[in-house]
Amino acid sequence: MWRSVTGVLLALVLSACTSKQVIVQGNFPKPLLEPLPLTLALLYPDAFINHEFYDEAKGRNESEWLVKTGDAQVEFWDTLFNGMFTKVVHIRSHEDLHAYEQEVDAVLIPKVDELQYTIPLHTSVKVYEIWMRYRFRLVELEAIHNHADGSLSFNPADSIADWTLTAYGKTPTAFLQSDETAVNMAAVVALRDAGAHFVTRFDKVPDVASWLETALVGSP
Repeated sequence: MWRSVTGVLLALVLSACTSKQVIVQGNFPKPLLEPLPLTLALLYPDAFINHEFYDEAKGRNESEWLVKTGDAQVEFWDTLFNGMFTKVVHIRSHEDLHAYEQEVDAVLIPKVDELQYTIPLHTSVKVYEIWMRYRFRLVELEAIHNHADGSLSFNPADSIADWTLTAYGKTPTAFLQSDETAVNMAAVVALRDAGAHFVTRFDKVPDVASWLETALVGSP
């Protein structure tokens, strides 16, 4: 039974059904790569940093789920990008834009576009599946705009590259202690799958390849 979640659903209405919550946690080792001699800036939107999905129970025998992936998303992608590039910095404010303007080669902005998952209904087999679609945009630092309230934005039309990738995670075993453990493991596997796709396909994206060809000129 596939269920789709698009965006963060903030309305949490508790009912008589069982309520379950998972804060995704995992072990994310740094990838063994020869880092590109570039400085990458990361701009994580609030929806990415605080990413979560909520699913309301559809019947008496189902559970409500609140799964928070934001912290794990940030930890995982930080680890991956620090293995892929010589230097990685975070853009969070107007001050950061000026502090890094002389050294940043480009800014990467990730987004969770869609999330779907399957749950085992009316069975004791705790095998869960999670499917995610990410969207990545690579932009020049000059394309990031600061607003009076301190927020940052960018014009998608100014993107150097704009691409998507999908990731899939499945609980590796049905013999886990709890539903929460099974969901957490499926999410961790999905993140690792996303990272593997990003590493192997990054320089295959045509616009990224063109940018790399220019950005790496003169690099040691």
